[in-house]
This record gives sequence, C-alpha cells and structure tokens, in this order.
Amino acid sequence: MTTHDERTQAPDGGPIVGPADVGPIVGPADVDRLARSMLLLHGAHDDDDHPAGDGPSTRSSRKAPDFAEDPQRAAAVREATVRDRERYLNAGLAPVDCRFCHATVAVKKLGPGHTAVQWNSDASQRCATFAEVRAGGGDSSRSRACPRLADSIKHAIAEGCLEEVSTAPPPGDG
Repeated sequence: MTTHDERTQAPDGGPIVGPADVGPIVGPADVDRLARSMLLLHGAHDDDDHPAGDGPSTRSSRKAPDFAEDPQRAAAVREATVRDRERYLNAGLAPVDCRFCHATVAVKKLGPGHTAVQWNSDASQRCATFAEVRAGGGDSSRSRACPRLADSIKHAIAEGCLEEVSTAPPPGDG
C-alpha cells in the first residue's frame, strides 16, 4: 500500500481524494471498492465480546435498557424523555403570524444575523410567497425565506412579542 493520495476530479469539477492503491474514487459505483480498502486499512472493527458457545446469544440487541422489571424507573425515564424532546424541539420558540397571509410559524432569534424558523405543513401551504413559487412551477422548499414573514418577524420584535435575542437556555444536556 502506498502512503500518498491520488487526486482526481469529480464530475462537478471538485477534487476527490482516494487511496492510491484502489484507484480514483469517482462516484457511487466505487463505494464497494472504497469499503474494501477501508476494511484493509482499518480492519473489521469487531471489538464486541462474543459469548462462548455455539448457540444463539442471550444478550439483547437493544442499545438502552427498557427497565421492564422496574416500572417506576421506566415511567421516570419516559417522562424525562418527553421533557428532553420538548426542550430540544421547542425551547425559546415563539409563534409569529405573517401579517400578509396569516401563516403561523415558530421563531427563535439567536442573534442579529440568525433567526431559526420552524415551518409546519399548514404554514408552508398558506404562505403567499411560497404559493407564488409553486404556481410558477418551482419547489417552495428550495426558497430561502419569505420576505413578508421576515418583515413580520421584525414587527414582532418591535412590538415586544419576540425577543431580539432569545434568553431561553440552549437545549444541551442537563
């Protein structure tokens, strides 16, 4: 195996780097060749301890315990999971109505140059700007933003309905 990389160009003109002994990596057809070279280079990564014997393993394949023998703990874990999910998905988000088409989205201002907007199905269907894109044969999911909603977000900040920079704690662990 050689230690240098062989550089080639992808169909889009960008460089692709691949191990020199397997040739250039050009696209999905070469994934199998890349996988084989990675196995040769790094090994199979079979670090699991396997039980001795010929019979099937009695070890569970689940990654987390289900606490089936401790219903109180299972209920506490479920409750904590619901709280974590709510915090990760909704912490600091406030509903903002578009003043033009009345679509309601969830918004969180993270700073002067960053606004997190969570669209739902109803809002994306109701948005007049996105409807214009769809009527023209375009894909509204490819639109960066709705300028009318951006104005509504600025208005919500000016009216005090939305914080200029969210004070909600970040959704980290703990």
